[in-house]
Amino acid sequence: MRRLATPEDIDTVFALYMHEKVVPYLGYDPMPLDDFRAIYQDLLDSRCFYIYERDGKIAGFYRATRYPGRVQHVASLGTLAVDPALHGQGIALAMVTEAIDTLIAEGVKRIELIVESDNAPALRFYEKLGFEREGTLRKFYKRAGDAEAIDDHLMALLVA
Repeated sequence: MRRLATPEDIDTVFALYMHEKVVPYLGYDPMPLDDFRAIYQDLLDSRCFYIYERDGKIAGFYRATRYPGRVQHVASLGTLAVDPALHGQGIALAMVTEAIDTLIAEGVKRIELIVESDNAPALRFYEKLGFEREGTLRKFYKRAGDAEAIDDHLMALLVA
């Protein structure tokens, strides 16, 4: 079940965001909680950052942003993660399917996301859901401590 994130979720979201299996694939390098507070506030203020719960506990989160104006039929999915302790239990599939279904019900015809080129499980997962690679952002994503930036792949799902 999805719901909008609240200020009370910060500790759990922070712990998941900074998990060693999650943080390499989200937009920020590891940081202390005090530094994360401003980032989290921006997520809350966007009113499009969702918590996905299973059995009353946070199992994952994502951000679904609609574009304005002539591209209001397009949404972007991002800041997406599932608690690694729950991997292999269908959480990602349930969460992303619910996000897609909700966006379609709201009139979205195109859903975009960006996946790091070294995140093979995510690339396979999105391809199985019908997302197609539309382009590569070369040397786009640089993690602290990495010598080189890696490529990001733009993927999209077109819905009728």
